[in-house]
Amino acid sequence: MITGKRFAAGFCALFAALSMGLSPTSAVADDEPDDGGSGPAPKVELLLDASGSMRARDIDGKSRMAAAKQAFNEVLDATPESVDLGIRTLGANYRGDDRKTGCKDTEQLYPVGPLDRADAKAAVATLAPTGWTPIGPALLKAADDLKGGEGSRRIVLISDGEDTCQPLDPCEVAREISAKGIDLTIDTLGLVPNTKMRAQLSCIAEATGGTYTSIRHTDELTDRVGQLVDRAADPVVRPVAVEGATSCAAAPELKPGVYTDRTGFGEHRWYRVDVEPGQELRASVSVAADRAVAKDYGVLMRAVTKHGREIVRGSEAGDGRTDAISTGLRYPKPEQDDDEAETEPVCLQVSHSYAPASGDAAAAKGKPGLPVELAVDIVDAPDDASDVAAFGLGRGWWLLGALVLTGFVGGLVWGWVARWRVAVWRTS
Repeated sequence: MITGKRFAAGFCALFAALSMGLSPTSAVADDEPDDGGSGPAPKVELLLDASGSMRARDIDGKSRMAAAKQAFNEVLDATPESVDLGIRTLGANYRGDDRKTGCKDTEQLYPVGPLDRADAKAAVATLAPTGWTPIGPALLKAADDLKGGEGSRRIVLISDGEDTCQPLDPCEVAREISAKGIDLTIDTLGLVPNTKMRAQLSCIAEATGGTYTSIRHTDELTDRVGQLVDRAADPVVRPVAVEGATSCAAAPELKPGVYTDRTGFGEHRWYRVDVEPGQELRASVSVAADRAVAKDYGVLMRAVTKHGREIVRGSEAGDGRTDAISTGLRYPKPEQDDDEAETEPVCLQVSHSYAPASGDAAAAKGKPGLPVELAVDIVDAPDDASDVAAFGLGRGWWLLGALVLTGFVGGLVWGWVARWRVAVWRTS
């Protein structure tokens, strides 16, 4: 979020939701119209590092820039018509030694929009490895290129080195972009990576739920960029950005769907779901660690009434290194004979026990918070009370009873055998 997995974190929340019986078709916000698949065009911007280090000839006997150009040409030929695609460069123009000027060197080579393959290829052909590596400033500009309108947005960053424009940390830039809730994913590809570059590019991707891939061959670059462009054309779930409140009374109302938010260390976020008699609320939450955190962690989701009485809770905890942690809950509201039965507002409280890593001053401030993904569904409540988890076991009571009975019978048989053997031994 969110360390692999739009807000990586995305997969974990959906998995937790499905494990409780949520169906993928129900995990889409109600306010999204069914347009038969002809919705807003997804937007993708390819962000290419054109710094001087791209001259190195260590990818299949040719330069890194030549490999990138070849991959771009093949990807442009295969880009779906439904995708609005653009190209931006960083470090492609300034050849001097002035750091301030070099860190402004980012340019949109081809605007985001319907693809003219000939024009895009012609623009790529003009590139030559030149200057600095301003990854942070380029990401900010790329996010601006993709803003506005609806639909998913994706930045595919291809680089062969670390950002050279500190203190603007590209990881912090990615977190700030994610915190804006504009449904933007950043995927990163490292050309012939070293340890430091791999760590930085991984951090950038994880902050927005994207992926990091190490690249050492031209065909790997072509295949991976093509996969990411195709993925943008066929998104599985598009989470809706929401901002939780600091109290139940002020909580935003959630309909069935998938939502994203951010919560700082020590914060409690509140959301509201209206449940009618005869319905069952199913909810899950995933919190992702998109930065260094302390060893111990946990997540808690509570369902409470508007008067503050706890109905049910779900929690999970652990220690060591983790990318995301998830939990969930179910609350069935029984049918009522009263004709005036009212809808019950159920408040969901989400909190986590992540703590900043020792010495991490930026993380200690808790901004912009850790990525949170919520999955909410409303289904028909079960007719039979046995369908609802009982003391946390649900239908597991049958298995527990069978095990107890088996153990009891086994104990009796073993005791009888033991006594018979003792009797035989004494007789002998």
